[in-house]
Amino acid sequence: MIKIQEFSKHYPGSITAVDRLSLSIEAGEIFGFIGPNGAGKTTTIRTLIGHLKPSSGKVTIFDKDAWHEGVKIRRRIGYLPGDLYLYEKMSTRALLKYLDKLRAVDTSGNLKLLSKRFDLDLDRPIRQLSKGNRQKSGLLQALCHEPDLLILDEPTSGLDPLLQQEFLNVISEMRHRGCTVFLSSHMLDEVERIADRIGVIRDGHLSRVGTVKELRSETRQAMEIHFEQPVSLNDFSNLSGVSNIETDGNLLKCINVGSMDALIKAAAQHTVTYVQSESQDLEKIFLDMYREDKT
Repeated sequence: MIKIQEFSKHYPGSITAVDRLSLSIEAGEIFGFIGPNGAGKTTTIRTLIGHLKPSSGKVTIFDKDAWHEGVKIRRRIGYLPGDLYLYEKMSTRALLKYLDKLRAVDTSGNLKLLSKRFDLDLDRPIRQLSKGNRQKSGLLQALCHEPDLLILDEPTSGLDPLLQQEFLNVISEMRHRGCTVFLSSHMLDEVERIADRIGVIRDGHLSRVGTVKELRSETRQAMEIHFEQPVSLNDFSNLSGVSNIETDGNLLKCINVGSMDALIKAAAQHTVTYVQSESQDLEKIFLDMYREDKT
């Protein structure tokens, strides 16, 4: 579906926004693309939709070159930019009718259903809409024509929690119909809930790609193990993936990275009464990753 091969984008003044990025996304996949501000996310997205020409490398969608065949590709894409701008004198209904003519489709049925789900007044001028309602208008124009590929940059910005959940429901339904989703968001819990795989970009480099489970396996977990009897520090030294070991009578504290197999087997040599593990959410995991990459 999407193939990015050694893609780089340079700007005047020796500025490199993206450096030799390679990535492949399969049809029907929801891919989360995350990273701090200035990491290269928006540059990558604008290249995918054919708004920017690669300085080097190749970007293809539907086996077509994203730059040279951008018009053909965009007919099959639903796109929501992070810096959303809409024709303010139009209503959402008028905007969608205008886009329908450009796309040679009729989305009136889908528009009615989606506007109800997102609770949006279709006939109010866009300039009179709140930030959240403008975002809904942007989502509707990206979703209504049932694209084969959705490229979304901060899609739930300004939406309340209930509508964020409704958005996730809609995306799940579209994925079940075969739609592919490329999603960039700072709402990391949102990405964690819906993405099949996640890519982390920093300073123009793709530093990690994997499922949430795979990325969690690389993270640190703070462990506390309570035993029936006091334990010796020596019983837990030199264990694979275990560090920062402390013992205080019946209590063992440590940091575990990756598999817990070695730690659990060592603990099983004693009578364990209670185990506590600090579970990291995706936001904490990636904050740690950003810091590691920066150092």
